[in-house]
Amino acid sequence: MIARYAIPFFLIMGLVVVPLLLILLCRWLLPKRHWRKVAIACTLMVWALVLYGHFVGYQELEVHRYDFVSADVPEAFDGYRIVQFSDAHVGTMTGSRQWLLQRDVDSINALKPDVIVFTGDLLNLHPEELNEHKAILSQLHAKDGVYSVLGNHDYPIYLDCDEATKKDLLCQTIEYERALGWKLLLNEHRIVRRDSDSIVIAGMENWGKVKRMPRKGDVKKTLAGISQQPTTNGQQPFILMLQHDPTAWEEKILPECEAQLTLSGHTHGGQFKLFGWSPASLSYNEWNDWAYRDDRALFVSTGLGALIPFRLGMPGEIVQITLKSKKVKK
Repeated sequence: MIARYAIPFFLIMGLVVVPLLLILLCRWLLPKRHWRKVAIACTLMVWALVLYGHFVGYQELEVHRYDFVSADVPEAFDGYRIVQFSDAHVGTMTGSRQWLLQRDVDSINALKPDVIVFTGDLLNLHPEELNEHKAILSQLHAKDGVYSVLGNHDYPIYLDCDEATKKDLLCQTIEYERALGWKLLLNEHRIVRRDSDSIVIAGMENWGKVKRMPRKGDVKKTLAGISQQPTTNGQQPFILMLQHDPTAWEEKILPECEAQLTLSGHTHGGQFKLFGWSPASLSYNEWNDWAYRDDRALFVSTGLGALIPFRLGMPGEIVQITLKSKKVKK
């Protein structure tokens, strides 16, 4: 129910409650001859930030390009381009905002990726949100296809209905996503080949450290049948792991498998950053950009959209990661 009323709640808080609290604080702390002027200035500043983030910041998009170098990247995959997007929340990109989704899809295709990966939260609440956007989302194209995983909002956990209905809605979401031509991975993997070389693209279901989040991710099931032992040339199979919630990296992925590169989303970067600080840092160890443990890495995307159409200092992003092969030194 919180998700259903998130937008009006945000607007009431940003335009009414926070300004009133600032006015009361100014009246309490400042001298009588100054507090009104300061309170008015603070109120106008808050209104400006809220309105800017809603009407301008939410529409901002950045494309970020990175290289990921690993001794386990097969030589045939040197230069392999992975394009990641996350947290589209298409239920917010309806009507007059639909052009944003078309722009995002066009931007992804323009990168000419070898593979496109989506790391969850396609929906806000209900699978019917996809109906308006199927034609746009089905335009995504890459040599090796589009792979995806589910995020917490893709499960009907925020809807007030019985378990049988929730199960049917989840099946509907899965059916809709696959009908787009995407390869939705539900604790499973696929092998992508180039000549005699290959990499593994693995997709876990959502697993969140917070227990109210869906905790369906199963690392062992996801990689069942994949030998993670080094080959005769010292290389391990290169595993690209997709997992919506970055907390699963430390809790599940690092201790339970050898995946060299994990891609996540979920945090939205807090949708707000000021002087380098984001509220997401209060809840997540990894909430934006890269994290490393020895030769293994996690990248957390700030996502494209949001349930609440607001971003300030944290624009939406599309990420291109190019794999680079580093030969094992003997």
